[in-house]
Amino acid sequence: MSFFKEKYVTLERNIINCFNVKFIDMKNLLAVFCSLFLMLSFAEAQTVSENGPEITFEKTSHQFGEIPFNGNGTYEFVFKNTGNEPLILSQPKSSCGCTVPEWPKKPILPGDTDVIKVTYKNTNRPGSFSKYVTIYSNAKTNKDVKLYIRGKILPEQTEALPMKDNSMNASPVNNSSF
Repeated sequence: MSFFKEKYVTLERNIINCFNVKFIDMKNLLAVFCSLFLMLSFAEAQTVSENGPEITFEKTSHQFGEIPFNGNGTYEFVFKNTGNEPLILSQPKSSCGCTVPEWPKKPILPGDTDVIKVTYKNTNRPGSFSKYVTIYSNAKTNKDVKLYIRGKILPEQTEALPMKDNSMNASPVNNSSF
């Protein structure tokens, strides 16, 4: 029986050695695949950031402060194409119908500057307002940008008539003899 026991132990050692070799090979193979995946990911990230249009605004929010009744509620947001391909803006979407955007319909070449004009139409309604317009473009990183406008419309000024001094209980004389 010792012969069979000896063969069994030898077989057991061979199996363990076989698994150890395969385990080491699999570990190396896994490390190679992970390294390759990371290198390809970094290479792709670098290519994406280098090519394409980019939109950069001077500011994305404007505070009007107090606007007189029926006053001017228009502001121009200045932007620049900081990428290396033409920038194309598609139709902006406003938060409500009282906010109207005007945008350039032609492509903006790399390095060029342009404006998006945002108008708040309800300057005949007193009170505070906070509205935004979403700008959609083919930019690589900022595909959609929100531009905010805020302010307060003052109430309509009523013209005050002079008050009559009636301290002497006198009334005006209607003299039609003239």
